[in-house]
Amino acid sequence: MSTPTAELPLTVPLTGTPVIPGDLFVDGYTGPVSRYGDDAWSMDPINANPSTERVRVLWKPFPASMREEFRYLAWLMINIALPDIFLEGRPPSMRTRQSAATIYRTVLQWRRFAIWLNKQGVTSLVACTDEHFRGYALSLNRKKKANRNTVSADLIGLTRLWMFDRTSPVPLDIPEPPWEREGIDDFLPAASAGGENPTEAISPETMGPLLIWALRVVDDFAEDILAAWAENRRLTTAAKTAPRTKEGLARLNTYLAELAKHDRPMPTINVKGRRLAASLYIAGLTDSALAQINIATSKRKRWKEYLAAHPGACPLPSPINGTVGGARWTEDIDFDEAPLLMRHLGTACFIVLTYLTGMRPGEVLGLRSGCCPDPDEDGQRHVIHGYVYKTAVDEDGNHLSTGELRDVPWVAIAPVVAAIRVLERIVPAGELLFGSQFHQFGGFGLRTRVALRAETLRERVEHFVNWATQLAHRLDRPHEAIPPDPHGAIGTGRFRRTLAWHIARRPGGLIALAIQYGHMRTAVSAGYASRSRDGIHDLLDIETARATADTLASLAADRAAGSGISGPAARRAILAAGQGPAFEGVVFTARQARKLLTNPTLAVHDNPNAFLTCVYNPDKALCRLRGSQETPSLERCVSTCANIARTDQHAAQLVLKADELDKQATGELVPGPLSERLRDHAAGLRDLADKHYRERITLSEAPA
Repeated sequence: MSTPTAELPLTVPLTGTPVIPGDLFVDGYTGPVSRYGDDAWSMDPINANPSTERVRVLWKPFPASMREEFRYLAWLMINIALPDIFLEGRPPSMRTRQSAATIYRTVLQWRRFAIWLNKQGVTSLVACTDEHFRGYALSLNRKKKANRNTVSADLIGLTRLWMFDRTSPVPLDIPEPPWEREGIDDFLPAASAGGENPTEAISPETMGPLLIWALRVVDDFAEDILAAWAENRRLTTAAKTAPRTKEGLARLNTYLAELAKHDRPMPTINVKGRRLAASLYIAGLTDSALAQINIATSKRKRWKEYLAAHPGACPLPSPINGTVGGARWTEDIDFDEAPLLMRHLGTACFIVLTYLTGMRPGEVLGLRSGCCPDPDEDGQRHVIHGYVYKTAVDEDGNHLSTGELRDVPWVAIAPVVAAIRVLERIVPAGELLFGSQFHQFGGFGLRTRVALRAETLRERVEHFVNWATQLAHRLDRPHEAIPPDPHGAIGTGRFRRTLAWHIARRPGGLIALAIQYGHMRTAVSAGYASRSRDGIHDLLDIETARATADTLASLAADRAAGSGISGPAARRAILAAGQGPAFEGVVFTARQARKLLTNPTLAVHDNPNAFLTCVYNPDKALCRLRGSQETPSLERCVSTCANIARTDQHAAQLVLKADELDKQATGELVPGPLSERLRDHAAGLRDLADKHYRERITLSEAPA
């Protein structure tokens, strides 16, 4: 069989040959370029995605006997495009040219394979056999917590190794991996719960208070935090530029004397457990030189002793206007607290943006100031113009590192617009909203011209959770503390699936806030018009199908236990419940989900907030505003609708709610008219419960 080759020299590149030629550079790149013989190859010249990490391929960890073989194949992967023949019948992720991040991950996969081969006594890829591929695949399957996605990625990485050897002018004759002939499925771990993305949604108990605090920080605390940060910067600039003069010393002495006269604490900071004078803060207040303050507080006995006996905080004079439950959220913001609060503010904006748009984290990190202009006319929606990176390809189907402008902009609801406006006050016009150089407040971390790294944001989300929980307890709001998520760290990649989960199930309580999930479904669906490009529709369908299946299974179980069903749609609900057991334990693919959701006899939606189940028939729906509306608007349930059905559980909840309203009506501070309305409402709920028990259909009654 002939070997497809590219137009390359027949010799290995020289040690000083650039790893990446200039014609492959992304536009505007002027940085350093690694050489073929370097121990580390930077991928920066071909990486224009601001949300991805700056990566380097390291060669020292490779076994020395095979290092040069892998080095040459990696050079081919960077410099040549695979012939189209290799891509026939393969998924879109296998492109003729790969992104910088994919090249980096592929070389890591090769490195793990090389180390495994070395342990088997193999010292050259020339000696690699079909059995070695099979043995390595088996070793991947035996690893703790091995899953199909990671093992599949590793095996595809080895497929690329074989492909580039086939295109090489000096091939090593690496054998074709057996999964290429026999199919990859038999080389993967057993399937888990289903074919869709296994990322778990964040639990409602965690997501509810997390969203509350993120929105609260953006809407209520942002002005206070931004003002405090501006004051922090003003004092810092004044302190660093203040000259050492007699007048400055006189002002410092007067300031310290006033502290002592009124027995006030001296502003201090904590440095490795020691309380030291807050030199920057004091210098900014007194316009004195830093050296003068350091001498006065560390060498002059009087002030050294006073500092030890009277350590205090560094409150900034900026105003505090934000409130929680009618009370100020803090009395003041400390000089050293301002940088940390700015980080929390940026994190809150990230949470709001990622969760309430359904964007991928990389898409959020690629947004720039000005991406969400105000609409030209009143009544029009705000939209977000941004770039997509994961699915961006050029005209030849190769990965496009620079990304491409999204054909359909994302729709932005009010909280999202507010978060963007806050970020636009943090970064200059045209810059990345999460540009690293603008979000390293107080000197934390490296300042680069790319977006914050995903792992940095993962850490910041966890820090935000801890801070918000502490604040909830300090403000005597323990019910708003953020509990740990049962599936582990929140991270950055789970918000998208969580949005789909919450839209599908519309939980009440904390999550609801002022945002109605019926409106969110409309906004998200409008913003993701291309199903194949973004996948959010698939997530919405899967989560809605799961919710429907749970409702059907619950109805069936209740019926089997003797529970009754009432209401104008009771018999339709009973017919649907008869199919409930078929869906118990099923995990849906997107295709299966759409099949269930388009079956009119299974259109059953639980609405715990209204104490009913909607058996949706669009021709009878009183919530239907548009002729094309495929799902009910559960936030607009009408009590006289012909699609309503109730169970014994709903009736019991009606009685509990009535008892709660009666209790509220007896409160000493409740005005008479309001008390009467509460009792009337309670009586109406009990009437609904009584009607259910009179009219309910039980298992012994066959549906007509």
